[in-house]
Amino acid sequence: MSAPSDRMELELYVPAAGLVKTAIRKLSAEGAQGAFTLLPRHIDMVTTLAPGLLFYIDDAGQERVLGIDEGTLVKCGATVRVAVLDAIEGDDLATLRDAVARRFLALDDSERAARTALARLEAGAIRGMMEFER
Repeated sequence: MSAPSDRMELELYVPAAGLVKTAIRKLSAEGAQGAFTLLPRHIDMVTTLAPGLLFYIDDAGQERVLGIDEGTLVKCGATVRVAVLDAIEGDDLATLRDAVARRFLALDDSERAARTALARLEAGAIRGMMEFER
């Protein structure tokens, strides 16, 4: 689906399902190197996502928020694809923050290390595929 130059298409996936597919104007999240914001004309990128909150402005101008677990974000043209291990939809910011802390941040050290290694491998594989396409 092609979007106008002031819009992007967000596709957010959890294992075995698509959770969100919508036109957006802006997206903000926390990546491995810190918080960032994407706008439609930003350069293509790949990054790992940290557990936390993902904010986006939908096509109607409404701010939406999701609680997300670790994952990967790929922006290619006007499409932003996000794959996370789990996500929570909600309207109340405080409730979502508590849910993220309970469900996604309360991991033991070995699980955290395994997830981090997997996220790095996924990001490296995606970068390699993007370079191969050029």
